[in-house]
Amino acid sequence: MATVPQPAADPEAGSLLARIDAYCDTAPRGSVPPEDHGPLTLFLPHDGSWPYYARPTPGHPAPPTAADVAAVRRRQRELGVPEALEWIHETSPGLAAAAAHAGMHVHSHPLMALDPDAFAAAPVPAPPDVDVRRIAHDALDLAIVHSVPAVAFAEPGTRIGLGGPELRDAAAPGQPVELLRYLGARMRTGETVTYAAYGTKGPLATGSHLPRTTPGPAGARATELVAIGTLPSARRRGLAAAITWHLAADALAGGAALVFLSAGDEDVARVYGRLGFRRVGTAMIAEGRDEVMP
Repeated sequence: MATVPQPAADPEAGSLLARIDAYCDTAPRGSVPPEDHGPLTLFLPHDGSWPYYARPTPGHPAPPTAADVAAVRRRQRELGVPEALEWIHETSPGLAAAAAHAGMHVHSHPLMALDPDAFAAAPVPAPPDVDVRRIAHDALDLAIVHSVPAVAFAEPGTRIGLGGPELRDAAAPGQPVELLRYLGARMRTGETVTYAAYGTKGPLATGSHLPRTTPGPAGARATELVAIGTLPSARRRGLAAAITWHLAADALAGGAALVFLSAGDEDVARVYGRLGFRRVGTAMIAEGRDEVMP
């Protein structure tokens, strides 16, 4: 099991983590049906949506056990969706051990929230040959835009790699039509906002944010920045930083009181830190292994 790094003490972190946890439970409920598994809730795929995860059930009196995790994994296998759990370590500290005992691979990521006072009003500049723009729900190249993160995350990290426009374009025909239709519908309603950095060979970096109204003060708005990725061959040009700035600026302009993200690793976290994001906790992900469950 991965060692869980501990963030620096922050008197406001508890409140922030509670708000982020509420968002993580609220966001999928507006899109896909939840399925009750006691201390865990599994969000089911629906109408071409991307596969969701299972996560701790808010307010449940008992912490999830390894047996609870195994039951959810069996259900995910029945549905043919990835075996995945996502949670915040500080709000569910025992789940990492339970997931590992149930045979899952557990890893941790810096959980970061934007400090609006540290956010630069001026856009992060992109290279002269790159144009950063918001993607329309009916964009003709939506499949190509959506293929950028797939290529980017196949070579994680910040190093320059081999994956470039050719791999992106080769991946585009494999994007499911139902998923693209689902994504386009969310973009049309504003549930998903996507930006891309275009070079002479098309989109080189993309990212999205997912605004929601969350429990708490009336009309409270929060959003998570997700799927921020740069084609490996286009890295080290500031594209991810430019995308992140545009996403955060869009979120703040839309009234979001909380803007947060999970960084892939500490190197990536430093990039976000320069934009005004601060470490507030630890995002946890558990994924199924190929071996038989206990």
